[in-house]
Amino acid sequence: MDAVEQAATKEAESSIDLLVIVLDTNPSQQFVRQSPQNLTQVLESIIAFGNAHLMQKAQNQLAVISCSHHSTDFLYPVPGRQVELRQIDGQYEAFSLVEKTVKQQLGNILMNAPRLSSPCESLLAGSMTMALCYISRLQRNVAAGAKMHSRILVVTGSNECASQYMTFMNVFFTAQKLGIVVDTCALDKTLSLLQQGCDITNGQFLKVTQLDGLLQYLLWVFLPAPQMRHKLVLPPPPKVDYRASCFCHRELIDIGYVCSVCLSVFCKYSPICTTCHTIFKTPGPLPIKPKKKKKVEKQM
Repeated sequence: MDAVEQAATKEAESSIDLLVIVLDTNPSQQFVRQSPQNLTQVLESIIAFGNAHLMQKAQNQLAVISCSHHSTDFLYPVPGRQVELRQIDGQYEAFSLVEKTVKQQLGNILMNAPRLSSPCESLLAGSMTMALCYISRLQRNVAAGAKMHSRILVVTGSNECASQYMTFMNVFFTAQKLGIVVDTCALDKTLSLLQQGCDITNGQFLKVTQLDGLLQYLLWVFLPAPQMRHKLVLPPPPKVDYRASCFCHRELIDIGYVCSVCLSVFCKYSPICTTCHTIFKTPGPLPIKPKKKKKVEKQM
């Protein structure tokens, strides 16, 4: 038993752990509308959490993706260029590089973002798709004999995005097939779609009750690798609501109509699918079968 544990420990030390953080920076989020300083607090927690992940092991890798209402961009790493970095006494250069790069990139994105006249949905599904593509590219370039364990952490305070339902489902089942764990840290509301994704990929879902303790929640629940979580005392997983959201009213339904072409879900029958514009035949009345006459045997 000791030999097995030693082999598992040696493999864990030599493997590469890739963490991709999808940070929702949409100004329509409730906690951002209440106080714009809350976004700065969340960003500081994310940077400290990412540096803690890099500090665990020299082989660990980190990527941070910004998700908003109009675009999805990489905050770290930035391809093609490096941020000018000054040496700071008492701070590790790699940690300082993450902090400066993330803050500078997010500042440029927020300065060039279009102004909102009304609340808009965040492009969460697209950001997670970009994260999957980034992970897939890095996994193809891994050296022979090396192993890479990848996971995605979504930090968001947005509402449900029922219009992105199909994209979410494609992301979740693709991640399950690739062995990528999807974790979610909800800052405002309980999101049933992301709960389903965490359950499908064996990830962890957590709704933060106090924004001031965000860093403590991140370090406690999401910093340990998924392979080590069964040895820790973590919050029990919430009951997952697997009801589908209708595409017409964006509400969870128990029974509905499904398009046979694009699998869109509707709570009421419609002759034309509003998603793929497929025209269906109107169901006619069921044919009435004639009653069979009973044969009367003649008595002799």
